[in-house]
Amino acid sequence: MNKVILMGRLTRDPEIRYSQGEQATAVARYTLAVDRRFRRDSDSQTADFIGCVAFGRQAEFAEKYFRKGTKIAVTGRIQTGSYTNREGQKVYTTDVVIEEQEFAESKAASAESGFHPMEADRPSPSNAVGDGFMNIPDGIDEELPFN
Repeated sequence: MNKVILMGRLTRDPEIRYSQGEQATAVARYTLAVDRRFRRDSDSQTADFIGCVAFGRQAEFAEKYFRKGTKIAVTGRIQTGSYTNREGQKVYTTDVVIEEQEFAESKAASAESGFHPMEADRPSPSNAVGDGFMNIPDGIDEELPFN
């Protein structure tokens, strides 16, 4: 099985190209900065930079909506390859081929202020009780999608 799930921020705007041929297909390449969970004392790097490639509609979506700094979640598969560069050296590649991609935070959260009036009354992680679960405020039972 080859399945990858990542969440991180784009290091720059996606680079879009179109394949040659009768039916040109959009190809988007971008790099995700994914924070490391744990940090070793000798390692100053706190994130991994992972190359991603999306095709077709996924690529067109990335071109239209993704920008540098956007936090996204992706699923896909790892694909390795190789090519010979202009200097005649063999270069090995590892990319995540995107199957699904989506925003991982609201537009307001990604803005500099980080505040959105519609989200002001939502429970926050600071309301968590000792067991790690958040308290649900009274009076919103009818808004929950399950009972």
